[in-house]
Amino acid sequence: MYLILRWLINSAALYVFANYYNGITLKSFYTALIVIIIFGLVNALIGGLLKLLTLPINIITLGLGCLFINGLMFWLTSTIVKGFEVQGFWAAFLGALVLSAVSVVTSKLLKK
Repeated sequence: MYLILRWLINSAALYVFANYYNGITLKSFYTALIVIIIFGLVNALIGGLLKLLTLPINIITLGLGCLFINGLMFWLTSTIVKGFEVQGFWAAFLGALVLSAVSVVTSKLLKK
């Protein structure tokens, strides 16, 4: 139940953000549900490997490199999912940042 609730909240946040921000386009809420699943998989598989390979840079930048990797994973997700478009890296970076913030807040609130 916890996982499904987090999935729905993150999808809703992405859908709302895409409606107000011009750099990200979503076809429907159903597309947002699929984007969250694919983004999670891409971030876990490819993002985890990239974070491991760039560990020295992440240590030097105090973790800011992870934000850029998340942006790249968000952008990569837009190439995989039809009906989800991201207009450039900075839109992907901002979208990934918003999703990360929503995910952290959701995790904290649901654990209580």
